[in-house]
Amino acid sequence: MIAVDEVRDKAAVVTGGASGIGFAMARKFLSEGMSVAIGDIEADALDDAVRALRGAAGSARVIGLRADVTAFDDVARLCHEAERTFGGLDVVCANAGVETGGRFLDVAPEAWRWVMDVNYFGTLNTARAALPILERSDEGHLVITGSLAGFASGTPFMTPYCATKMAIHGLAESLEVELRASASSVSVHLLAPGPVQSRMIDAERNAPAGVPINEDPERRRAMEDFRARQSAEGLPAAQVADLVVEAIGERRFFVLPHRERAVAALRRRLEWVETGRTPESRVAGT
Repeated sequence: MIAVDEVRDKAAVVTGGASGIGFAMARKFLSEGMSVAIGDIEADALDDAVRALRGAAGSARVIGLRADVTAFDDVARLCHEAERTFGGLDVVCANAGVETGGRFLDVAPEAWRWVMDVNYFGTLNTARAALPILERSDEGHLVITGSLAGFASGTPFMTPYCATKMAIHGLAESLEVELRASASSVSVHLLAPGPVQSRMIDAERNAPAGVPINEDPERRRAMEDFRARQSAEGLPAAQVADLVVEAIGERRFFVLPHRERAVAALRRRLEWVETGRTPESRVAGT
C-alpha cells in the first residue's frame, strides 16, 4: 500500500476533479502530502478548483488541465503531464461522469451516446492511458468511480446512467482479476457510492450542443425526488474521499460508502435471479 508515512512525493490524477467527489479526493490526497493533477471539462470550474487547492497546498503540488475524457488524447496528456511535472504517477482516479434519462423510448440516441461516451468510454480511456504509467510506479492504484446503481436491479427513468455504471463495474472487476493474475503492481479500486452531496444531479449542464434534454414530467419528478434524497441522505464528498484513501492503503477492491444499501441491492438482484420476477420494491420505486 501507499502507507500514510510514505505518501509524500507521490502523485495522483483525478478526472472530474473540479467538483464533488473528484475535488474531495484531490483535496484529501493533498492533505496526505501528495501532489495532484486534476482534469475537468468545465474550464471556469477547473480554474476555481485549482486556485482553491493551491491556496491550501501551494502551487508546486497542484496542476489542472482541461480534459474531455471522451478524447483519449486529452486523458493521456493529463497523465503524462502529471508524471512529467511530479516525477512520477502513483494514483489515477477515473471519476468523471454524467447523467441524463427519461422514459426509455424517449431518450434520444444523442443522449445515449453522450452518457456512454463519458461514463464508460471515458473510464476506459482513463484506464488505458493510466495503466502503462502506473506500472512504472512501485505500487500503482487505479480508482474507478462506479455507483450503487451498478448493483441495483434497475432504476426507472435513469436507464442510460445505470447501464453505464453496470458496464463500468464489469470493466473494473475484470481488469482487477487480470492484473492479479499477471502479478501486476497496479491495484484497481471500485468506488460505488449511493447519494453523495455533489453536482451529479445537475450533470446535464455539460451536455454538448445537439444532445436533447428530456423534460418529461415523470422524469422531472423522479429527479426532484432524487435531489431531495441527496439533500437529506447524501454523504459529504469529503467522507467518501476518506474511504477511498483507506481502500488504497488496504489494497481493497470495493469502496462502498453505502455498504448496507449495496448489500440490499444485491439481495434484490438475487431475488430476481431466483424467482424470475422483478422485485416489487423496485417497481414501487422504494
